Amino acid sequence: MLNSPEQIVPGHGGTRVYQSRLDLGGSSTYLLRAVVDDSADPAVVVTVYRTSKLAKYWRT
Repeated sequence: MLNSPEQIVPGHGGTRVYQSRLDLGGSSTYLLRAVVDDSADPAVVVTVYRTSKLAKYWRT
């Protein structure tokens, strides 16, 4: 996901959020979000989580 996210959006404190939609089968689509500190070399993954709140986080 970090190599080819669907979106990269600004996060808090200089982080960026890499996000992609994830279909686990059935009728649910989730959003996989990875909060990354790009200022470090190499980049540091702060946290990764899955959410069902696509409308809240997805940018059009």
